[in-house]
Amino acid sequence: MSAERDYGVDEGYQWPRPPVGGWTADDLDELPNLPPHTELIDGSLVFVSPQTRFHVRMVRLLENELIAQAPPHLEAIREMTTVLDETNRPEPDVIVVPVDADTGPAQTWFKPEDILLAVEVVSRDSVERDREVKPRKYAGAGIAHYWRVEENDGLPVVYVYELDPATSTYALTGIHHDKLNLTVPFPVDIDLTTLHPRRPDDSG
Repeated sequence: MSAERDYGVDEGYQWPRPPVGGWTADDLDELPNLPPHTELIDGSLVFVSPQTRFHVRMVRLLENELIAQAPPHLEAIREMTTVLDETNRPEPDVIVVPVDADTGPAQTWFKPEDILLAVEVVSRDSVERDREVKPRKYAGAGIAHYWRVEENDGLPVVYVYELDPATSTYALTGIHHDKLNLTVPFPVDIDLTTLHPRRPDDSG
């Protein structure tokens, strides 16, 4: 039995072969059969592993709270890509953009200049990308605010960064454990302890 059949791969399937110089941002909308949440980093396709329960719940919490607390001219959107340049099209877990950045129902990406805040919830396979690669690229593209969320004993720790326009790099402005209480990019007050896993003896 072939290795392809051992792993359940269709022997007739042809994996996408990158062109000379790598894929471009435009290719991401055209390539067939890409897994959900495929990103483009430096011309290479990046596939993500199945999402953990923590990741799903954290993204949902942040999206819901940012939708509720953002000013009327802003909105929070989850899991849409941004075209940073020709060979980089990452997908932040949550972004905050102006409502009027909407280009229509078929829109699949945002310009970095439209993104006020980008949020990444770190997964086991994305540690280096979320700690090093993506913040460097987001800062270089001028995205003013970046949050990185990591899991610690079932609860989130949020690392908050703000862009230093003089150096086009992020400066760490705070590490938040139980509550995320900020005044920029707009007033935010999020109880992070609501993500604590429920035990069988929990009431309610």
